[in-house]
Amino acid sequence: MSEITQALDLEDLRTTVADVLDVEEKELTDDAHFVETLGVDSLMALEVMVVLEKKYGVKLREEELKEVTSLRKAYDLLSAKLEAR
Repeated sequence: MSEITQALDLEDLRTTVADVLDVEEKELTDDAHFVETLGVDSLMALEVMVVLEKKYGVKLREEELKEVTSLRKAYDLLSAKLEAR
């Protein structure tokens, strides 16, 4: 595992996203669907995107944001972005 992906810690990501969404970390399971399970709306999703872009120094396109429906998918996308640098 490279140093870059080690810097992306799933539990740290869970904490960050839970804080932005104002949900308990235990509710934010790896596969909990942001919209269906947690009630995330488009404004909340945009806020998550902005926070993640700033925290990890990446740029997320709108099409990519639509694919991020769970914490696991967010982690996978950020991993790919960080590896591509």
